[in-house]
Amino acid sequence: MLELINICKTYQMGETQVNALCNVSLKIKQGEFVAIMGPSGSGKSTLLHVLGFLDRADSGEYLVSDKNISQFSDDDLANLRNSLAGFIFQQFHLLSRLTALENTELPLIYGGHTRSKQRAEEKIKAVGLIERIQHRPNELSGGQQQRVAIARALVNDPPVIFADEPTGNLDTTSEKEILDILKKLNDEGKAVLIVTHEPEIAAQTNRIIRMRDGKIISDEKTGARPQTKTPVQESPSLPQNLQRQRPFYTPTELLDGVFQGFKSIWSNKLRSLLSMLGILIGVASVITMLALGEGAKESIRQRLSSMGTNVLTVSPGSHRMSEISLEAGSVTRFTLKDVDVMAEVTHVKATSPTVAGRGQLVYASENWNTQVLGVGVNYAKMKDSEPLAGRFFSDDEVTRREKVALIGLTIVKELFDNKNPVGEILKINRINFTVVGVLPEKGASPHGDRDDVVVIPITTAMFRILGKDYIDSIDVEIDSLDNIEAAKERISNLIIQRHRLSPDDRDSFTIRNMAEIQQALQGMTQTMTLLLGFVGAISLLVGGIGIMNIMLVSVTERTREIGLRKALGARKKDIMLQFLTESVVMTFCGGMVGITFGTLITITLTYAVDWMMKISFLSVMISTIFSVIVGLIFGVWPARKAAQLNPIDALRHE
Repeated sequence: MLELINICKTYQMGETQVNALCNVSLKIKQGEFVAIMGPSGSGKSTLLHVLGFLDRADSGEYLVSDKNISQFSDDDLANLRNSLAGFIFQQFHLLSRLTALENTELPLIYGGHTRSKQRAEEKIKAVGLIERIQHRPNELSGGQQQRVAIARALVNDPPVIFADEPTGNLDTTSEKEILDILKKLNDEGKAVLIVTHEPEIAAQTNRIIRMRDGKIISDEKTGARPQTKTPVQESPSLPQNLQRQRPFYTPTELLDGVFQGFKSIWSNKLRSLLSMLGILIGVASVITMLALGEGAKESIRQRLSSMGTNVLTVSPGSHRMSEISLEAGSVTRFTLKDVDVMAEVTHVKATSPTVAGRGQLVYASENWNTQVLGVGVNYAKMKDSEPLAGRFFSDDEVTRREKVALIGLTIVKELFDNKNPVGEILKINRINFTVVGVLPEKGASPHGDRDDVVVIPITTAMFRILGKDYIDSIDVEIDSLDNIEAAKERISNLIIQRHRLSPDDRDSFTIRNMAEIQQALQGMTQTMTLLLGFVGAISLLVGGIGIMNIMLVSVTERTREIGLRKALGARKKDIMLQFLTESVVMTFCGGMVGITFGTLITITLTYAVDWMMKISFLSVMISTIFSVIVGLIFGVWPARKAAQLNPIDALRHE
């Protein structure tokens, strides 16, 4: 089954070369129970490690079922360890964070097996430890720990058991129990290779190999145990195991990586918290700053919506003639007829004319000078100016030039002392008007207080107050933002046609698009949001460096664990992906806590400071994904370092 041909192995210890194995040739048949003996430094453990695919020879050939595996890759050797070999170590090498069941299950995880827990339970029951299945190693005696190690070695049903001083740390009673288990395994047809110093243990095997100075000095049959005649795994099946292809990363391994990540966090709570702090702060910063940017965009949208986002404003322009700039409206002036004609243009939803001027207001003993706007009935909807109290005027009131008015909140404060003015009589330029409504709050603008205004019917303003027979501007609402440019072009051609303008007179009127202003302001806020998010991302990067530092420390602390996992069949990619998964788990947990803190900070600022802040689902997704990416990027180096460890060197690490 196993054959070594002229195997040599040399170790470099400082400036000295140690020949651990010198031209060793050996054959192991199925069903044999072999003891390897010799003084310390004779090479017996090295021989066992080479036979068990844990170490490579410097020269010579190693045949498994007549197939030369000397040039197998590390991952191929890991496959062999997982399927053909079961290891029992003197130091037990049980993972302290895992229960007896979870320790036994490890080889199955790397083999990609299903129903792994059920199979692990069967093996623990077979070694007589079912009542201690949920206990951790520190809750078990030495003999019980070694039984768990034996169950772990058997869980993949390997044809060969390699035992390195399995009774060296046990009392006499436990030693006998372990030997009885090994004999039973041999009786079932498994080959058992055991390294021991004790002649009484070797005497119970059917073959003793003695070594000295890296050479086999004797190989003799004892006759103590007959070689089994009924091996459970026949030789013809071994080549299939040699060529077995394992999945790159099984769901079982993924779950184990996530499980180990949470175990690592929980077992080092303070250190994990400190390492996640950078991610937590970074994600909270990104959430808060993006919420601030989104709030600014929403604030701008609301303010612009009061001016009409899909509204074109048509007004006379300042025409130039012979390098002389004429007064606005000197060439083109609009009338109420223009308003009616524009309302019939394709894609136009509504129109509203506007005239503006100043007026002196008087109520009781108070007076106030303010802006007077004459508008149409569509003004309320187009400019988001539905009254807070009262009503807007009607078409009939516009036609009859009724003396009705709506006033802004500033005038309510100055003239009415914040009392409800609806129904009161207000003088505008000595003419009595009935207050029919109060306009909603608009706030300040670069041109002044937008709440310091009186709105009256367009005809009343033109013919009773301001004495105008023309219109200052026309607001035209378009049915969709997508149709604004087309409608703008049609309105421009209509004005040229109606007022008989030449192409050179296009500057005699202007058509302003509020959507363009909105896009420009939103572009500015988008830039600000990206800048704020970038600042938060820097915090995430700093947190990622902390995660990398902790993972590097974790690799050093868990070197023996890595060696054990490799001895049980873990490939380089398995170790690397496990540590990457743990890194992602840590950053993901930090990200989730950061999202919670960022949300709380945003809510607190919204209510305490009265800032408009808006948390978007996109910002939460970006923060979560970015934290996972940080975990992947900064986990690569520690994971790669762990994956490169030699299993024997890792197992010997103190």
